[in-house]
Amino acid sequence: MQKNSIRTLSKLAVPPKSKGRFFKEKKTSLRSDFQRDRDRIIHSTAFRRLKHKTQVFVNTTGDHFRTRITHSLEVAQIARTLCKFFNLNEDLCETLSLAHDLGHTPFGHAGEDALNECMKKFGGFDHNIQTIRIALFLENRYYEFKGLNLTLETIDGLLKHNGPIKKLNKYNSIIGKNYFKNKINFSSYPSLEAQIASISDDIAYNSHDLEDGLKSNLFKLKDLEKIPILKNIIFRHSKRKNNYSIDLIIRQIIREIINEMVKDVIKTTNYNIKKYNLDNLNKVYRTHYPIVNFSKQMNKFDIKIKHFLRQKMYYNKKVKKNTNQGKKIIKKLFSAMQKNPSKYINVSKYDKSNIARSICDFIAGMTDRYAINLYNKIK
Repeated sequence: MQKNSIRTLSKLAVPPKSKGRFFKEKKTSLRSDFQRDRDRIIHSTAFRRLKHKTQVFVNTTGDHFRTRITHSLEVAQIARTLCKFFNLNEDLCETLSLAHDLGHTPFGHAGEDALNECMKKFGGFDHNIQTIRIALFLENRYYEFKGLNLTLETIDGLLKHNGPIKKLNKYNSIIGKNYFKNKINFSSYPSLEAQIASISDDIAYNSHDLEDGLKSNLFKLKDLEKIPILKNIIFRHSKRKNNYSIDLIIRQIIREIINEMVKDVIKTTNYNIKKYNLDNLNKVYRTHYPIVNFSKQMNKFDIKIKHFLRQKMYYNKKVKKNTNQGKKIIKKLFSAMQKNPSKYINVSKYDKSNIARSICDFIAGMTDRYAINLYNKIK
C-alpha cells in the first residue's frame, strides 16, 4: 500500500518515507512515518487540552463557540482538501494542521501576551515555539525519550509555520542553542504541505470567527457588506431569509466563503508552480517566495476580514473584558508560582536550572478552567 502511495504522489510532495527522527525507532508495517506522527499528536495530552482552551471567547461563556481543538480539526479538513488536490503528502499536512496550536496558552492570544510579559527577563514566550517545546521535551509518553520524537519533516513544518526563520535568538533561548545540530535548514522555505497547513489556518480562523461573531451578535450581516467578495455572497443568501432561519443562512455564507478562498488558493498555487517552474521538492525548498498563496484580490479580502474582526470582535468591550481578566489570571499565577514553585509544580520533573521556564511551561499547558480554578484558590 505504501509503495503505491510513493508512485502516485506528486514530485513536489514530501515522500511518505521520512528522512528520520531525533531518536531512532523501529519501523512498523502498519503505518507510515507521518501517520505515526499524526497519531502521536492526537493521543498527546497537549492536544486533548485544546478542547478547553479558548479560540476567542473565554471557554466558560458558551457551548457553541469554537475552542482550539475544533479550530485545529477544521484546519485539518481544509488542508486535506488542498493536499489531495495537489497530490501531496496528506498525512504530513494533517499532522501539521492538528499540531499547529499545541503551544497556545489559556485565554487565547491574551494569555500569550501576558505570559510573554512575565517571561520578558527569561527569553520571552511564543506559542509557535512552545509547540516545538511540547513536541521535543514536554510530552512524556515513551520509555526511550522525552517528547514525541516526531519526524524531521514535521518539526521543520511546525518551526516554519510562518515561513523561513531569519532570527534565531528567541528559538535559541526557548529551545536551546544549536539544539537542531544542522538537521533543520531555517532559511529554506517549508514544504508545500506546511504552506498548505498555514494558509488553511488563515482560512479557518477568518471564516469561523466571522460565524462566531455573528452568532454572538457582536456584529450583523449588514456590517460585512462593505467588504468586497463578501458583499455578493451575502446578497445572494439574504434573499432566502423569508424561507430559512438566519442561523442556516449564516452557515451557508461561511461555507461559501471557505469555498471561495480554497478555490482561490488552488488557482494561485497552480499559477505559482508554473511561474517558478517547480518540478521537484528541492526546488520548493529553494524558492524565495511562498508558493501556496492567495491572489492579490483575495489577499486584500483576507486583510480586510482580519481588520474587521480586530475592530468588531477582538476589541469588542465584552471580549476585552474577558481577555483582560485572562491576562490578570496568568500574571497572578506566574507571580504566585515564582514565590513558591514547589507548592504548585513537581520541581523534580522540570528543569531546575530554569525554574521560570518550567513555570511558563506549566501555565501554558493549563486549560481555561484549570487556570480560573487555581486563580480563585490563591487570590
